[in-house]
Amino acid sequence: MKTTPLYEKHMELNGKIIDFGGWALPVEYSGIIPEHEAVRNAAGLFDVSHMGEITVKGQDAEKYLQMVVTNDISVLSEGQIAYTPMCYTDGGVVDDLLVYKYSCTDYLLVVNASNIQKDFQWLESQTFGDVQVSNVSDEYAQLALQGPRAQDILQKLVVIDLDELEFYHFADNVKVGEFRVLVSRTGYTGEDGFELYFDAKDAPKLWDAILEAGKDEGLVPAGLGARDTLRFEAALPLYGQEIDKDITPLEAGLGFFVKMGKENFIGKEALEKQKAEGLKRKVVGFEMVDRGIPRSHYEVMADSRKIGYVTTGSYSPTLKKNIGLALIEAEYAKEGTEIEILIRNKSLKAKIIKKTFYTKKYKK
Repeated sequence: MKTTPLYEKHMELNGKIIDFGGWALPVEYSGIIPEHEAVRNAAGLFDVSHMGEITVKGQDAEKYLQMVVTNDISVLSEGQIAYTPMCYTDGGVVDDLLVYKYSCTDYLLVVNASNIQKDFQWLESQTFGDVQVSNVSDEYAQLALQGPRAQDILQKLVVIDLDELEFYHFADNVKVGEFRVLVSRTGYTGEDGFELYFDAKDAPKLWDAILEAGKDEGLVPAGLGARDTLRFEAALPLYGQEIDKDITPLEAGLGFFVKMGKENFIGKEALEKQKAEGLKRKVVGFEMVDRGIPRSHYEVMADSRKIGYVTTGSYSPTLKKNIGLALIEAEYAKEGTEIEILIRNKSLKAKIIKKTFYTKKYKK
């Protein structure tokens, strides 16, 4: 398994290491629920150095990105970030990613760890004109500091006023302690927070410095388990579950990030057709009525037949109930509709609810 520059720190903290897509990463330290609750109420520090970073540079960089992603990159100002799906010609999703704009000729893409090589090959295969695409993932470490106390903690280590860093904006070359860091007001938890990108060799010292700064603020190291329950409560999609090569952004409820008004982009024709014909499937939220915890790939039933499957399901530490996301036939997607989840060969009752399980606490 591959390791991040913080592997030894995880071992020192008695992190429970698992194989996550070929990476040795901590699923938890003190426990998934305590870590989850710390992020909701104070702050958590995540090692997300397994994520991928790809640069796109050149005179045609903006024109190129407009073609390969579904969101509108042309409206970004320098220092701004866009979330966007990236599609195949049939509308299926290659990946979902963040686009950081340094300038019209210089962008940083942050992609999912399991998709780094696939994404890089896809991006390379679509280049035209003056565009250079480089996989620089090995050069970066990444930390995510998330939670209502995140700003107070990070402010102790920086001289810039973090109040001035808006949601989905970034500042590069910020001195955090003794290190130079790209500081980004983004996250994957539904809470306010920051993602920090920096030289991989600095990771152990920066990790320690942030934990020290947060020791009186309730900061805890947090693992992949809490990261998943947090993003799930906030109904943030995970590639391979709510989106993949067979699930379009429209089916996943990500239509806001698909700008049909753009002149063209890969997948536009297929997505326009899907929209015009009406969605046959939708990703929906549901809660269990009967006792039982839904898990990924469990079958969803209605009218004595399978109508879809669970994409993510879990006990919600914040809501104190069993909830899930499922990809189902659109005719059953209306709020209040009763469905059944097949759990260990038993059909257990559930009902469709709003997908916004948890109200996001982003800084606006």
